[in-house]
Parts: sequence; C-alpha cells; structure tokens
Amino acid sequence: MNELIGTLSDGTPVHRWTLERAGVRVRILSYGGIVQDVEVPDRDGRTGNVVLGFDGLDGYLARPEPFLGALIGRYANRIGGARFTLDGVEHVLAPNDGPNSLHGGERGFDKRVWDVTEVAHGLRLSLVAEDGEEGFPGRLEVAVTCTLDERGALHLAYEAVTDAPTHVNLTNHTYWNLAGSGTAGGHELRVAASRWTPSDAELIPTGELADVSGTRWDLREARKAGGGYDDNFVLDKGVTAAPEEVAELYDPASGRVLSVATTEPGIQVYTADHIGEPFEPGAGIALETQHFPDSPNRPEFPSTVLRPGEVFRSETVYGFSVR
Repeated sequence: MNELIGTLSDGTPVHRWTLERAGVRVRILSYGGIVQDVEVPDRDGRTGNVVLGFDGLDGYLARPEPFLGALIGRYANRIGGARFTLDGVEHVLAPNDGPNSLHGGERGFDKRVWDVTEVAHGLRLSLVAEDGEEGFPGRLEVAVTCTLDERGALHLAYEAVTDAPTHVNLTNHTYWNLAGSGTAGGHELRVAASRWTPSDAELIPTGELADVSGTRWDLREARKAGGGYDDNFVLDKGVTAAPEEVAELYDPASGRVLSVATTEPGIQVYTADHIGEPFEPGAGIALETQHFPDSPNRPEFPSTVLRPGEVFRSETVYGFSVR
C-alpha cells in the first residue's frame, strides 16, 4: 500500500509505502528511502514504534542533519579531507563536515527521491548517481530491496554497478529506541567485535585497529549502552557472503530485542548524543552496518573500490523478538 504524503519544492511527489508481515509493520518513504517507523510488539503484546522519525515529510526536509532512517551513499560515514586518490587520479569531494565528506556529501542519497517498485513482501528502491556527483567518479546505478520475511525480519539488500572505478559504502541510518519513548540509554548492547578503529577529533580513523579488551568499547558481552559512542567496530567475522548476526540491542523494560545480521565488516555505533531538537540526547541508537570510515585513504582497511563489470552486494537483516 502506498500513499502520497507531500511534494518537494520542485513539485516532485513523495510517497509512503506500508509493509506488514508476521505482526511487524514498516513504513518507508521514497524520499531518502527513509524508514519512517517500525512497529513491533513488546513482551505483553502491545505494539509500538521503535525508530525515531517525523510524522510528515516537512520534518525530514527541515531537519536533514540527523539522517533519520535514511539510506546513505555514495559513501557512508566520513572521508578525510574530502578527497581520495584512485588509480593515480585525485578526486576532490564536497566537504560537508568541516574539511571532510560525510554520508555522500551535500546531497547524498538521503536527500534524493528514489524510484520505487513493489516486489514480493517488499519494495525495490533505485536511483542513479551521475559521474561527478559530489566529486565521486563513475555513473553509479544503485538498488536497495527492502523486504519482510516470514518472521517479520526486515532485510535490506544493496546492489550497485558503475561505469568507472569508484568507491561505494552504503548503509541505513535508522535510530532505534525499543522502549518507544524516552531515551535508549538503558538499553543493553552487544557487538561481536574484538577491535575498533580509534579516530581523531574530527572522527577520522587514525588507522589503528585497537583491541577493545579492558575498555568501554568492549561490547562482546551485553552492557548498558549509555552514551558517548560514535565509533566504528571491527566485526570479528569480517566480510561474509551471507549475513551473520553481529549485534543485539535489548530493552529490559519492554522486553523487545533487536538483532542485527550483516555481510559488512564494520558497524558504527552512534548513541545520538548530538542529535538535536526535537529529540533529546540519547533518544535512539544508530547501528550502521558498513565498511570502515575513510577506507579510500586507508589501503590497509577492507577495500571499498568498485570497478566496471563488478557488482557491489551487501545485505543487513534486522530481526525482532521479545525476552
């Protein structure tokens, strides 16, 4: 089911699709591919929305900065100095986070209206990023298939092809609050990562893969998330052909559990300390599956290079249960 929810200033219509299966309801916008809400039951069977969002399109247009629920590209996270060299050619990007490029630049995929077609139990969202957009080389064709499986788990399957060598790193920027209100500071978080990538004051990785043992970044056993995280965790499993579970978020009050499985080698944990009004600090937790920040300038990190004739593929699965 889809409905018109508004138009952009240039007259482009924006629609919302509703997916329902196995007691889970998900609403997705064509603008930004935004996951507007996800409704799941608590341990007592009461259904509530567990993601941060706005009621209408105007909220997202007025407050794009938190990237609420959006699909992120062409490069999720930061690229230091808003530049990289690929095959001996330097590419200068649009700096939109101080001197750095963040989440694809000034007009990333979160600010585009995606083409949407219905598929079995879901949607296929697609767009084209032309050669040179935001400084990135190559004409990139992107598709993200969003489906609910028989258990009500939300699958996001990403694909991309290019006509010239480029860098690609795609993710979803949903903020989760399994309580449905208040903050997520009391949630318990587990991440299967023995290392993380320390960063400088501008959140650009130093290049070190640091051991989490004995630090607040050791989330291998569940602990209260609290606040103060905006960090990339190096998943123990690395890059995999099929999604493997890497994280679990649990709200003791409601009993809701979110599991995250992915093919990606990293996950950014952001506790929304600087999310801004109308949300209070810590209102949700973003769990962004990804390749590492600044990988185009870090050859020692897993590669984000995509070349003509190759197909970028990635999948992340969000599962819901109660305890």
